[in-house]
Amino acid sequence: MRSGIIVRYCEIHLKGKNRGFFEKLLVNNVKDALNGIKYTFTPMRSRYLISDYDENDYDTIVSKLKKVAGVHTFSRVLVVPSDMDEIYSAVKGLLSEKSGTFKIITNRADKTFTPDSMGVSRLIGERIIEDFGGKLSVDVKNPEYPVNIDIREDGNTFIFNETIKGMSGMPVGSAGRGMMLISGGIDSPVAAYSIIKRGMKLDYVHFHSFPYTGEAAKQKVIDLTKKLTEYNGVSRLNIVSFTKIQEAIHEHCPEEYMITIMRRFMMRIAEKLSLKNGCQAIITGESLGQVASQTVESITSSNSVIKKLPVLRPLIAFDKLDIIDISRKIDTYDISVLPYEDCCTVFLPKFPLIKPNLDKVLEVEKNLDVESLVNDAIDNVEILEI
Repeated sequence: MRSGIIVRYCEIHLKGKNRGFFEKLLVNNVKDALNGIKYTFTPMRSRYLISDYDENDYDTIVSKLKKVAGVHTFSRVLVVPSDMDEIYSAVKGLLSEKSGTFKIITNRADKTFTPDSMGVSRLIGERIIEDFGGKLSVDVKNPEYPVNIDIREDGNTFIFNETIKGMSGMPVGSAGRGMMLISGGIDSPVAAYSIIKRGMKLDYVHFHSFPYTGEAAKQKVIDLTKKLTEYNGVSRLNIVSFTKIQEAIHEHCPEEYMITIMRRFMMRIAEKLSLKNGCQAIITGESLGQVASQTVESITSSNSVIKKLPVLRPLIAFDKLDIIDISRKIDTYDISVLPYEDCCTVFLPKFPLIKPNLDKVLEVEKNLDVESLVNDAIDNVEILEI
């Protein structure tokens, strides 16, 4: 008998003949996450066994596995030969100091093993009741101590009594590469997490307005990006100096158009950086109707400057409270609420347009040398590997 951690995936089951591609990515991502920890990794059908690790590393392994997109669930298991006496001995060990109700749940992937799943559960349950007398009784609906028996095709059986939820989704890298517009707020890190969960590897672009926004605001975004690397892996953060563009808009455009035109510049720059860096999509943290720049009309205005790439908005139908809940779950909330302004709040108009007319926006934008401002911003991007 030995111990280990069994790792399971979910959606990859649906990938048919392409399943091997997704499995290979998931394996590589798990190994990257556990880099620096000594263990043995054994691929199995639809599962992976992590074993021979130092018990002192168990909590670290659990923490890292929870942040690997594509991992559906995992469990600490006892590994025994597929033999009824061996299986019973392991189950007995798990329940030896328990009192209350239990249930045996058997999965028989090896269909040559006898008895069948119901038979295994019944026979093991009967022996437990015989050996433990009045300490344990069966409750099939709401047991205090459920015990799982997973009989695999390779002659081994896993015994476990806990299933830990992973991140689920698809392995990072399976859905290409995207450029995430990241601010210091709550929404964009949650949007990043959501799209990473769907398998997209991210680069990031942040618009910084020094000296109107200071180094603390910049560091806030760096810290958020560091948090997201726990899910995304090593990341490239593009920091764009946005000061010159904002000053030009402030000088040459009506105040109420400032946010609308700023967003259009951001999207232009994001697309150019995406194409330059091999990204296949632009991702934003916009949620429909949350602020003036996130109405249908404002989103239409922003989208109209994009020529070649799709714009993905994973939070478009999310409630703000749902977004906050996820930000707490992924440990970005406390950083996001630090009181440092981002570039969108520096020149915030009193009455921003809620439903900008695209023709009028184009007319106002003629007052600016758009191409020159965009190219200058891109030429002076600061790139950080995080």
